[in-house]
This record gives sequence, C-alpha cells and structure tokens, in this order.
Amino acid sequence: MTHNPSKSEKTKYRLADSIKNCMKIKPVDKITVQNIVDECGMTRQTFYRNFKDKYDLINWYFDKLVLQAFAQIGVDKTVVQSLREKFEFIKKEKIFFTEAFRSDDYNSLKEHDFELIMGFYTELITRKRKELLSEEILFLLEMYCRGSVYMTVKWVLSGMKQTPKEMAASLTEAMPPRLAKVFSEAGLI
Repeated sequence: MTHNPSKSEKTKYRLADSIKNCMKIKPVDKITVQNIVDECGMTRQTFYRNFKDKYDLINWYFDKLVLQAFAQIGVDKTVVQSLREKFEFIKKEKIFFTEAFRSDDYNSLKEHDFELIMGFYTELITRKRKELLSEEILFLLEMYCRGSVYMTVKWVLSGMKQTPKEMAASLTEAMPPRLAKVFSEAGLI
C-alpha cells in the first residue's frame, strides 16, 4: 500500500525537517517559529495554518512515528516488537529526540508521549477485552506508562547505550505482573 502525502502533509514534513535542522544549532526552547520558517523558506502564516506552536509540530512528528510503530500491536505485532520499532526510529532521529526530550515546556514531548501511549493502551486493551479497565488496572497502566516515558527520556538523554531491542525487552519486563497478565490475556505480549 503506497501512501501519497497530501499537500498539507508535505508542508508539515518540510516544517519538521526544518525544525530538525534548527535543533542541530540550538535547543528547542530557543528555536523560534521565525527560525523554522526561515530555514525552509515558508511564511509564518503557513506555519500557523498547520501548527499552534513549535511543540505542536514536534508532537505531530512524534505521532507519525509512534502511531506507525504501534498501529500493528495486537494485529501482527506484540508490544515488545512495536517498542523496538519505536526505539529504532528514535535512534535514527537521534538529534530530534535528544533536543525534543530536553525541553521541559508545559506542552513538551514527554507529557505528549505519556498521553499518547496511555490513551493507546487503554483503548486497545478495552477493545480486546470488551470491557472497561478497573481503577486498579488503570492505576498500574498509568504508573507503567509514566515509567516507560521516563526511562525512554533517560535512555535518549544518556546517549542510547542500550540497543532498541534491549530497551524494548527491559520495558516489557518492567511491566507490573497484574498488568502483564491483562496485556497477555488481550494477546498483546
């Protein structure tokens, strides 16, 4: 299945490439929208037609990666296979993620990553089990997702010493036993 990006999608990717180039020179918190549009020869108007701010752009680009890796969980991939893909993509885009995860802005990538994976796992498990998650399982899932994001950020900012395969295995092993049972029953691990 080939996917031809729309004009709007192409514009978004050009802006993403532009912010990635800017990140080679300065930290995210110091990059302005003007820097981004100057880098790719677009206007501020074009930027704001596509994104609210630079964090919206970073989060959009992140979603492209994660949703691509996670879309097949429970279809033809397990959680560990999808995590490995996510880490391989992060490693390939090392500069982008190192800079994006360094930012502590209120709408930073860390919080976005948490909300994305928490929502994704909640929806997926609920759909597979055909019942809502209990408060107890939601608590374990939130703890697990927050810990996963924290360890992902730590891995990125400390130079990615573990391989993507090792990171995926570590995060899967770190799942609380009761949560792992729910994932297993849903056919996700």
